[in-house]
Amino acid sequence: MVDRAFGEVRLAAVYDRFNPWEGRGDFGFYLPLVMGAGAVLDVGCGTGELLRRARREGHGGRLCGLDPAVGMLEVARGQGDIEWVLGDAGAVRGWDRQFELVVMTGHAFQVLVGDAELRATLAVIASVLTEDGCFAFETRNPLVREWETWDRRYSEVVSDAEGAMVRCVCQVVEPVAGELVSFTHTFTCDRWDQPEVSHSTLRFLDQDRLAAFLSEAGLVVAEQFGDWDRSPVTAVSPEIITLARRGG
Repeated sequence: MVDRAFGEVRLAAVYDRFNPWEGRGDFGFYLPLVMGAGAVLDVGCGTGELLRRARREGHGGRLCGLDPAVGMLEVARGQGDIEWVLGDAGAVRGWDRQFELVVMTGHAFQVLVGDAELRATLAVIASVLTEDGCFAFETRNPLVREWETWDRRYSEVVSDAEGAMVRCVCQVVEPVAGELVSFTHTFTCDRWDQPEVSHSTLRFLDQDRLAAFLSEAGLVVAEQFGDWDRSPVTAVSPEIITLARRGG
């Protein structure tokens, strides 16, 4: 769970090593959706691994990745047959009804911590969807309080492309109150002059609050799952995975 927003090129270069495809349930869920849509927008695409995999597996339509982090897109642009756009959702404002599918993976949706930012992003997403388009994304279930295990789950060591060991230590800022959880990732490597520290805050919305924000944007929940196996959402489900469509 390396912060999706940092733009340091050397950290972006090891992002996929901290988050390998094989260890991510979300990509296995989203890839069939991407392969079944002719035009796809990935908001908060990071290094673009989902879209790059879709292209390698034969997707012949339009694939567009959007991310505000320069370092992430430096990695993504290694594959040039996909559109890569630097910026937030405002960068695609005016692309009305152009995408059959919009995805936000890697819990990128939770980076939208303010009401105004969330509403603005959802409004743009709704505007770029085709009439029967789908917005697919996930957010962690706040009832599970997953952040209480992050210091163990997301503190690890990987090797970079040159074989140097990069260590990540995750620490949650206590106490946690309300919907917002703040935390840091501290990255160290013997070959670096100094550590790199990423400061992040994520928002944990419950199902009712989530549905209300979607409704304001003219979207309705079509399907919702509690995990990547498409099981229903319960009080102990780790995820709230949502497929939303235009309201009738």
